[in-house]
Amino acid sequence: MTQTIDKDLIIFANRLANESRKILRNYFRKKIKIRYKSDQSPVTEADTKVEKKLRMLIQRKYPKHGIIGEEFENIQINAEYLWCLDPLDGTAAFITGKPLFGTLIGLLREKIPIFGIIEHPILGERWSGGINNPAKLNGKNTKVRKCKNISNAMLYATSPEMFEGKNKKSFQRLSTMAKKTQYGADCYAYGLLASGHIDLIAEAKMKPCDFLALVPVVRASGGIISDWDGKPLNINSGGCVLASGNSKIHNQALKIINGK
Repeated sequence: MTQTIDKDLIIFANRLANESRKILRNYFRKKIKIRYKSDQSPVTEADTKVEKKLRMLIQRKYPKHGIIGEEFENIQINAEYLWCLDPLDGTAAFITGKPLFGTLIGLLREKIPIFGIIEHPILGERWSGGINNPAKLNGKNTKVRKCKNISNAMLYATSPEMFEGKNKKSFQRLSTMAKKTQYGADCYAYGLLASGHIDLIAEAKMKPCDFLALVPVVRASGGIISDWDGKPLNINSGGCVLASGNSKIHNQALKIINGK
């Protein structure tokens, strides 16, 4: 099946991002209750309020669509269209006053990611893109840069703590080969990649809500994104993600990660 995206769906996805922006701006750097999940990741009233709002809007507009969310149970995951929501990617940044957190909104058709939004409410920046839709930053086309060798690559990861055991050794090999490694950008790093400011992102312990919205944006900007075996990302993928500005550097990184 040839994938296409109805313009109404794109308009609606941006409406969801607008709603998230309003809510998160209202909570940012305000006194807010924080609780910690079993994996010790933080969650706040802002996370849950955004997701509840977006779910309500989706179910009202598209009752036959499914929803995968970060904070609540999945709905109709075998539906033709599936929305993937991470209401607050980077909650640790949010609760410490750092404005690099974002909302991730992904749309899948027949389990294939076809459109995504990376919304940064405090910075007022929004990347979007998908199949037959070029990557855009605030409405202007954007694309990756063409770094030819890993030795010149700027590498990002959210935190070194996300790598353990074999994954830690793999990341250390990649970091050693890259020109520079930076941490702490959360989903903002993928926007930087899509705009040609960095070259590589390697992460682990990711959930589908953490990466499915990123896939269409990275691809629409001319980049490559896969798991650490080079396989396409989907709702059943493991938690290791590699994003690159082009296939040449992506293949170099895969070889280093896998010790080849």
